[in-house]
Amino acid sequence: MLKKRIIVCLDVKDGRTTKGVRFKNNADIGDPVEMAAEYSRQGADELVFYDIMASARGTGPDLDLIKKTAKQIFIPFCVGGGLGTEDDIRAAILAGAEKVSLNSQAVKNPDLIAKGARIFGNQCIVLGMDAARDDTMPCGYRVFINGGRTSTDLDAKEWALRAVQLGAGEIVLNSIDADGTKEGYEIPLTRLISEAVEVPVIASGGGGSSEHIAQVLTDGKADAALIASIVHSGQYTVRDIKNELKNRGIPVRIEKKG
Repeated sequence: MLKKRIIVCLDVKDGRTTKGVRFKNNADIGDPVEMAAEYSRQGADELVFYDIMASARGTGPDLDLIKKTAKQIFIPFCVGGGLGTEDDIRAAILAGAEKVSLNSQAVKNPDLIAKGARIFGNQCIVLGMDAARDDTMPCGYRVFINGGRTSTDLDAKEWALRAVQLGAGEIVLNSIDADGTKEGYEIPLTRLISEAVEVPVIASGGGGSSEHIAQVLTDGKADAALIASIVHSGQYTVRDIKNELKNRGIPVRIEKKG
């Protein structure tokens, strides 16, 4: 059985890690390079950096920050935010990222997914999707861009299917309704997308306990869970979460100490 992954997300703004609720009221919570190194030590399977202002500002990723982080960790590292061209993707990978997450820029230019997959491989191209409940959409969820600030006409399920067809090798699915609330993942949305596509789906938004994580990995059929608030706050370590998941019979990778 494939092991489920625990992925730590660092939202970055102006070179600092920040955290908010439903993309609002963000507060500075630390240095992203130091935090990345700590989560790597704790046993995170992967790390994700999102520059939450890059797309809105029309800027690319902070390459210096990516380089500094890549030198401190020894786990897969994904970078997102403002990657709008093949050169942006190439620069992020050369700076040390194994994967790039395309979100707003992919909506504005879907061919970027196809070009990125063709040049760098499907495994390098991750679709980042921010979705919120909307009963007027066919699947019940609408896609938003620019850090959740701008609505689109895209139905979440239809966009996921199209992105995979274009070449996305993975989807990070973030529920705007649940983001930062620590009240649990959006299970119906996660299951909907997980059942619709043949690539791994990473659930994001709302994880507040190991029980929430277990639920989205089982009932939500997610391949991985993205976490932020519950480890940033010190409520759990990554190792705590993995041990609890293992005790629930969920397969996870736990490194032996010593």
